[in-house]
Amino acid sequence: MWIAVAAFVVGLAVLAKSADLFVGGAGRLASRFGMPPFLVGVLVVGFGTSAPELLVSAQAATAGSPELALGNAFGSNVANIGLILGLTALLAPLAVHSRLLRRELPWLAAATLLVAGLSFDRSLSRLDAAVLAATFAALILWMIWQSRKAPEDPLAVEAAEAAPEPRERPGRSVLETVVGLVLLLASARLAVWAAVEIATDLGVDELVVGLTVVAAGTSLPELAASLVAARRGAQDLALGNVLGSNLFNTLAVVGLAGLLHPIAVPREALVRDLPVVGVATVALFLVTLGWRRPGRVHRWEGALLVTGYLGYVAYLVVG
Repeated sequence: MWIAVAAFVVGLAVLAKSADLFVGGAGRLASRFGMPPFLVGVLVVGFGTSAPELLVSAQAATAGSPELALGNAFGSNVANIGLILGLTALLAPLAVHSRLLRRELPWLAAATLLVAGLSFDRSLSRLDAAVLAATFAALILWMIWQSRKAPEDPLAVEAAEAAPEPRERPGRSVLETVVGLVLLLASARLAVWAAVEIATDLGVDELVVGLTVVAAGTSLPELAASLVAARRGAQDLALGNVLGSNLFNTLAVVGLAGLLHPIAVPREALVRDLPVVGVATVALFLVTLGWRRPGRVHRWEGALLVTGYLGYVAYLVVG
């Protein structure tokens, strides 16, 4: 049991570090070959913080633990809104200026409804997963088009500033990318093995483990990125990190896991967890949209989000 706990902690630590290494190297290579700064910034902040969820869910699906993969994706979405956005707002109230963010909010609501609709028959087939993956690809293309239409948008500017500068010699960037990818795969496999062992030893459903411990652990990069962005005054980027990560989890993470292995959706995920994801998404709308002025996430709203998240986790553990 304690060996599994230690392996899980080590796996998550290496996972977070290797995600930084892999995406930083890939981002510098992308900059060197002329990729737009906004897109590089989104790649580094968005994909980099969501890489742990993607790799852990993919490894869980291939290891025959699809409930763990599903719980990781859904639990990370709730953690991103309740814990991460809440803690970030407690640190520094967030003003929302970006029109791109307001336009992405309906995408997140639509993605949540899409997953719920595809899961209604208690299964996510490879065809369902392909629909999610195709929707994610369409979203990326739409974001690129929107960013080019409004290069002065606060989110586009902040994301471009977050893009890493290319190195004069690309060899180090290539090495970082390769080593980071290898460590990502190895640490994800270690974390999944440890999570399954912990669930077995405690007699807890893999879904609950994915919703709580694994989701919170893989969401740590999002927490760090949002807190750093808020401290630097990049408030739209802090919120964009949460919103982008949730879109990534809903479409890409669940989509990839379903493509690797069809997922039997537990009844609890439909009647308990998906509604919580929906409520958290509605809460994100309410605290960020604003009326006739830029939206703003106040400290008291952040406290409510954190309290709601802790209440949900407590219910999962006690129930």
